[in-house]
Amino acid sequence: MTVKKFLSIASLSLFVFLFSIQNVEISYSAFNPDPGAIAEKARLTYLNNVEKLYEECNLLEYNLSLDVFAKAFTGYNNLVKIGKLKQNELLTIIDFSKVSTQKRLYVINLKEKKVLFHSLVAHGKNSGENKAEYFSNLEGSFMSSLGFFVTAETYFGDHDYSLKLDGTESFFNSNARKRAIVIHSADYVSDTFIAKEGRLGRSHGCPALPNDINKPIIDLIAGGSCLFIYSQNLQYLNRSTLLNTDIAAQYSTIMAFQTLKF
Repeated sequence: MTVKKFLSIASLSLFVFLFSIQNVEISYSAFNPDPGAIAEKARLTYLNNVEKLYEECNLLEYNLSLDVFAKAFTGYNNLVKIGKLKQNELLTIIDFSKVSTQKRLYVINLKEKKVLFHSLVAHGKNSGENKAEYFSNLEGSFMSSLGFFVTAETYFGDHDYSLKLDGTESFFNSNARKRAIVIHSADYVSDTFIAKEGRLGRSHGCPALPNDINKPIIDLIAGGSCLFIYSQNLQYLNRSTLLNTDIAAQYSTIMAFQTLKF
């Protein structure tokens, strides 16, 4: 095709288009939908997908509530969005709304949709007896901290093989490394201790694990995965920006759009 012929066809096509749009009534609202409606649709779609994932992971079987999982998954998504995580397949949840005699730590592979570990875990000595009720970000408080952490490097210390944690939320856990809040093993995290004392022993604020599974859990989650420590603490639930469902829903929608095949 010659350039002259191509330009002639292009000009004719433009003329037909311009003529046709003069005879078509275009609805303004069709091209300018309500942003609030779009956000609500994204939020509902996101929550439905979270519930589906919850069911696929069989988390009800492990006595983890949908509400706790939804909060954990929302914060996880928001950390992924800002590039905080290096391991995106794993999500570890500690549910301190449960008493210490219950298994309240969950390591979930989100890609394989299954629970890899379900374990006892201790809370800080000043957070409560059998149940953690008080939390702090202050050094020397001997309390557990709430919120989202990113797992860091392993080391051998006073409690043998341990895993350092970096808190991601100001006011709630940002002093984790300074306080030496780490995952480690302890003799007082066992069914034997429960049988004797009626509860687990307590740490200086660290989420301590049973001796026999401490290393495999640490080896699995170390190096940049998400850890969420939950409680029904209203101060945390009302102030944490990482629990913002709308932001997570928007990010989830964008990622889904980017994976579409055209």
